[in-house]
Amino acid sequence: MNRLVALWRRIPAWALDILAVAVAAADAWLYTTDADALTIGVCALACAALLIRRRWPLAAFALTLPAALVANILAAPVIALFALAVRTRRRWLLFVCGALFAAAEAIGWPVTTQFTDDQNWTAVTFVYQLATAAAPILLGQLVQTAADLRARIAEAEATKRHERELYTQTVLSRERNQLAREMHDVVSHQVSLISVQAGALQVTAPDDATREAAASIRSLSATTLEELRSMVMLLRAAGTQSPGLAPQPTVSDLGALISASGLPVSVSGELPADASPPAQRAVYRTVQEALTNVRKHAPGSSISVRLWSDEKSCGVTVVNGRAAEPPLRLPSAQLGLLGLRERAELLGGSLQSGPAGDGFHVRLTVPRARA
Repeated sequence: MNRLVALWRRIPAWALDILAVAVAAADAWLYTTDADALTIGVCALACAALLIRRRWPLAAFALTLPAALVANILAAPVIALFALAVRTRRRWLLFVCGALFAAAEAIGWPVTTQFTDDQNWTAVTFVYQLATAAAPILLGQLVQTAADLRARIAEAEATKRHERELYTQTVLSRERNQLAREMHDVVSHQVSLISVQAGALQVTAPDDATREAAASIRSLSATTLEELRSMVMLLRAAGTQSPGLAPQPTVSDLGALISASGLPVSVSGELPADASPPAQRAVYRTVQEALTNVRKHAPGSSISVRLWSDEKSCGVTVVNGRAAEPPLRLPSAQLGLLGLRERAELLGGSLQSGPAGDGFHVRLTVPRARA
């Protein structure tokens, strides 16, 4: 079954259009043998209308109704009705179009003849044709639901992958910070003692050879301390997508982040020029996490990102509205906002989050010029 579906998807759209027109033309030919010019004309119009069913499905269906009324053809209006059911989400419109199709097939042409000759048969035919119309409508809605489900699954997988990456970055950052503390508190302390002892030996040594050795040890200790400080600073940097020394994101990268998210986001305000790199990274990570949460918990909602600053602080406020679609039911480690709150506290700031009207808000506050 999956192979058949995959094979069907590989067929080009133009080939399917030609096939649809050919099927409709063959069906019309059965009804138009020895037909008048009006019947041939409306059948030709119905077949040609199938070429626009992808872009204008409602117009294509409307153009097939005259042929259903005059010639009682089935293929063209059924194909057009299926195309409309695949693309529209208005159930009432599908019901109306199905009823129009059934009425056109049941009444026939000329209209007065059917109503005056056998109204009971007209009613029975209407019921049968209504059942016929239900088939392409239900099949089209099934195709639409399957496409929506595939999109939701892809979105869920992307969200889960993003959460795994964030969790990995959080664990990596925690381990790096722990290693940095150990290096600073233990290794640096021991190297400092070596440098101090070497300096004392350099002053009190009885001969030149010992003084030179002590000076060399002191110089190497000082160099080692500088290198240790550099390593500690690197380890304390925020985690990146890889363990390497990838560039840290800043506020200038927000545009790319928002564009890649594909969400309806409006951005206002800006950060001051003296905002420190850690503050900019905190703003970036806050927006990143907020967009992830909106995609997961409030899909389809509008999002507002406002950058702000005052004399001492700066930050960002992200607010989303009511969800337009059912939320994704995904497992969560609940570490996103917790990690952002810890990052803000390390910078001397704070993070507030909670309901805001019909939606949710996240507000980050950090000092403007704190390293």
